[in-house]
Amino acid sequence: MAKINEADLAKAYVVEELTKTYGEGRTAVHALRGVNLEIGRGEIVVLLGPSGSGKSTLLNILGGLDKATSGSAKFGGMCLTEMNDRALTMYRRNHVGFVFQFYNLMPSLTARENVELVTEIADDPMSADDALHLVGLGKRLDHFPAQLSGGEQQRVAIARAVAKQPDVLFCDEPTGALDSATGRAVLRVLQDVNETLGTTVFIITHAAATAAMADRVIHFADGAIREVVLNKERLAAEEIEW
Repeated sequence: MAKINEADLAKAYVVEELTKTYGEGRTAVHALRGVNLEIGRGEIVVLLGPSGSGKSTLLNILGGLDKATSGSAKFGGMCLTEMNDRALTMYRRNHVGFVFQFYNLMPSLTARENVELVTEIADDPMSADDALHLVGLGKRLDHFPAQLSGGEQQRVAIARAVAKQPDVLFCDEPTGALDSATGRAVLRVLQDVNETLGTTVFIITHAAATAAMADRVIHFADGAIREVVLNKERLAAEEIEW
């Protein structure tokens, strides 16, 4: 087993020369081209860039959903790029939560029951009720998805993701299907999760204004990081000009 670098334990992720290539030969698609990155624990990280720039590919690898072609990605000293499928499954179960643009709620289950799908398999979850209170839905516990607005459904999806108290929350276009006011409300929930639980939060978005709420803003293009901006001060989500 490789020796764990103590310095890596202070960081959420350390990424070195990470590449991802789909296909071979002339038709090969180079989704990531030698990405290097360090992310501190408890940061809010916003990833910006056009479609196909590599943002989602990076998050899929860091989230344990995909494997790199070469390079390394470490989480708290554990090398994700050396893990087999079983180890990655345990990593996702124990450390990671996901929020996507589309809510993926079970229509026949209430908000509480949708969250309980996760709490029933997590090692040390908060209760479904507590998770829903955290995202401001304490009065909507027994409502079905069809009885909730789009923003409320997204908040149920966030509650489901955070109920197992993950170290990291990956959000891929979480406001993409929402209007500006509702989008800001959802971003406020993500800030609350970050501040209350200390969760490291990654947000992929096309809404450049979202960068103002981040600790670190990563600009992607053509499979590579073009610029990393550190914000000295974060704006509250409700202050963002959409």
